[in-house]
Amino acid sequence: MAIQIPIWPGSSSFSSISASFYTGSSATKPTPFGFFDGDAIFKSDADNVANWCATRLGYPIVDIELQDINFFACFEEAANEYSSQINQYRAKENLLSLQGSNLNNTLANKQINNNMQGVVNLAKDYGTEAKSGGRLTHYTASFTLTEGQQIYNLNDSNVVSLESGSVTNGLTIRKVFHQAPPAIVRYFDPFVGTGLGSQQMMDTFGWGNYSPGVSFMMQPMYDDILRLQAIEFNDQIRKSQFSFELINNRIKIFPLPVSGDDNTKIYFEYTLNSEANNPIIASNVVSDFSNVPFERLSYTSINSAGRQWITKYTLALAKEVLGAVRAKFSAIPIPGADITLDGGDLRSEAAAEKEALLTQLKEMLEATSKRALMEAKRDEAEFLESTLARIPRPIYIG
Repeated sequence: MAIQIPIWPGSSSFSSISASFYTGSSATKPTPFGFFDGDAIFKSDADNVANWCATRLGYPIVDIELQDINFFACFEEAANEYSSQINQYRAKENLLSLQGSNLNNTLANKQINNNMQGVVNLAKDYGTEAKSGGRLTHYTASFTLTEGQQIYNLNDSNVVSLESGSVTNGLTIRKVFHQAPPAIVRYFDPFVGTGLGSQQMMDTFGWGNYSPGVSFMMQPMYDDILRLQAIEFNDQIRKSQFSFELINNRIKIFPLPVSGDDNTKIYFEYTLNSEANNPIIASNVVSDFSNVPFERLSYTSINSAGRQWITKYTLALAKEVLGAVRAKFSAIPIPGADITLDGGDLRSEAAAEKEALLTQLKEMLEATSKRALMEAKRDEAEFLESTLARIPRPIYIG
């Protein structure tokens, strides 16, 4: 004897644990996942949406080969899809501001503050190489000069004294402190005047008896700069300039160390390769799109426009399910003829409607993005300025 499976009777009851006409013992909740079963507004709308979808599909003119739990499942999926699309958009729009934040900070129904931390984190890697900051610790090390020795192996632990780490684990030299003494130490204080011949000039004006007489003379700043450049160019052209050549792990010191340089230390800054090659910055934080802590939206918090989208998407899903059911038998034989079912047409229509609804939602979200809103504000300001420019401006006479 064939089992007669009940179909849509014309009404539903979401409040009961199982459908009023469904006798299966495994039915423990109205929806498959129960995401919104505790939401009072969702429970109230479920029966109305089911009745509306059945009516839109042709009931009571034609039988609808679905049960209320099919409509409830579609309703749940539609609400979940709406929540997913909203969360995906918010995650994409704010990912740069959210990266590095605590995973335990749930973001549902919260305004996200734009910040520069994401940009700063990206810039830190460049700052390390540009020696303008960064995330790597700069350690200090030194090696001792030896008379007559110009080349030193910085990978030799007997030569180099490190603040941290080991030369065998690899290090990167960031800065070597081996320069000539600054020119200013050889430039007598211009405000005292000694060494510049200024004092003799002050005697000519009768200010030599003052101490110091040059305090009464004003000098332009470029005069000091030109004198410093003269000292530096003199050392660079006429003397063996203080410099070094660093290739791989060998450093060559100029000029050649002499007896007076023996036991003199040269310091340098370095970073450890083990720290530079470690890609892990922090744990238990937002790392990418996959773990942004957006929770599923509550149905109650969704506005009327969102609920209308969910209702239409529910109808498209129900049409898809009904098409799958009817497509199981493309034709039913009856005496003297066959009845052709429209399962294929329903599934095609459902696919087109779902795609159109998703496109509409995504376009709406893009239209309200931060960039789009700022562009709209810019256009509004330009239009307002153009309008006000046509208004005659009165001449005020005080």
